[in-house]
Amino acid sequence: MSSNIYATLFARFQHKLDATCIETTDGRVITFREFDAATARIANLLTSLGLQKEDRVAAQVDKSPEALFLCLGAQRAGFAFLPLNSAYQTAEVAYFLENAAPKLVVCPAKAKEGITAIANGATVLTLEADGSGSLIDAAQDQPDGFATVESAADDMAAILYTSGTTGRAKGAMLTHGNLSTNVAVTNHFWGWVPGDVLLHALPIFHVHGLFVACNNALYNASPMLWHAKFDAAAVLKDLARATVLMGVPTFYTRLLSLPNFGKDAVATMRLFISGSAPLLIETFTEFTARTGHTILERYGMTEVQMAISNPFDGPRIGGTVGVPLPGVSVRIVDEAGTESPVGETGAILLKGPNIFRGYWQMPEKTKEDFTDDGWFKTGDMGKRDENGYISIVGRAKDLIICGGLNVYPKEIEELLDAMPEVEESAVIAMPHPDFGEAVAAVIVLKPQASLSEEAVVEHVKSNLANFKVPKAVFFTPDLPRNAMGKVQKNILRQTYFPAKA
Repeated sequence: MSSNIYATLFARFQHKLDATCIETTDGRVITFREFDAATARIANLLTSLGLQKEDRVAAQVDKSPEALFLCLGAQRAGFAFLPLNSAYQTAEVAYFLENAAPKLVVCPAKAKEGITAIANGATVLTLEADGSGSLIDAAQDQPDGFATVESAADDMAAILYTSGTTGRAKGAMLTHGNLSTNVAVTNHFWGWVPGDVLLHALPIFHVHGLFVACNNALYNASPMLWHAKFDAAAVLKDLARATVLMGVPTFYTRLLSLPNFGKDAVATMRLFISGSAPLLIETFTEFTARTGHTILERYGMTEVQMAISNPFDGPRIGGTVGVPLPGVSVRIVDEAGTESPVGETGAILLKGPNIFRGYWQMPEKTKEDFTDDGWFKTGDMGKRDENGYISIVGRAKDLIICGGLNVYPKEIEELLDAMPEVEESAVIAMPHPDFGEAVAAVIVLKPQASLSEEAVVEHVKSNLANFKVPKAVFFTPDLPRNAMGKVQKNILRQTYFPAKA
């Protein structure tokens, strides 16, 4: 049986071809039959351009149904899709295009000249946010039927570049087997049912919005209420027609900031899922109090898609990302590679059918990030409680080693975030002449709140060991984040301690 992700999805929605697949905020409705025909035309077009198995198709475009057609059409034809953040500048895109060597690059018309100059001879077609462009024009004359290519589980379906904080960005190769098995597992584990409707407001250049959200809806033959971007008021209005929302923590804090957000607004909702960045326990608690719903927090990353999740049926524990998904094995180990005891922090290692094939053109980096017996080193630190629930403590690279003692930033951040004046915080390493590294805290205050550095230091000192007490405290209007809402600590280190960056 083919592992092609399109074949996997089609088998699940083929009985509902005349039902709604996508509905946009401007009232456009696309059925599953139209979705199937659109991906077929794209697949036929790409094949006519002479692309071969696993050739890359790159797209730096705005979110649109056509962008999704392009992704699934490329994968349906056996090619590898390479989505690029639309915010990337030309110099950044040049690296990706040189490294991945795509045969086709799709971009908005305004960027075509610049992209053509760095495309290394690749065909360049255009696609606009409204779905127009030379890509769609060229596909219009193609047949609306296509025999989906048979793909082995290990055939490459996508390359996604990780937002590394040091060195060159790495292209994670996700396979058809990775995508097909992960969507089947999450769809069951998260309790999707017939009649579910997904409110989709995530970007689609990332695993979360593209493969987790879209693929789950397609696998469940569920309609997607398609928002080009997250707008709290517009999302609030559409929640009345949805049952599932996948979001990042910012979605939930912005919804909670709306005075009319409460139980009445979520009467039809069945499931709220959060990921891509840590969810503050205060947000988790307030959301439950306001809506009666408990957010389901889970853990994944570009290289593995979804790996750990709070259960749909069972306790969802705030501050944890839950338990390993079925088929996924998790180890938490110390520096010697020995399993860490319950409650002790260690490095998170993963094994399972969701784990990526390796980094594109980087065999040495791939080897470095796997143990000799095949476990993937996530780079994240975590701990497991007595019930098997896992908490993420932070990135290994964010670990602060103060006088030979390990300091995990999240422990201090949780303490700071609990202060009534603090909106959020980030803890980073600062150079220290005696200890090598020491703790520095960067704090965003709540509106109209005031707080002194001395009060922060005293608060931490009264709760934690002295080596965990900040040696410097900075106040800032906001924390730098990437497109998925993760705090960019590398930028904070560059800002406050340039020599440390």
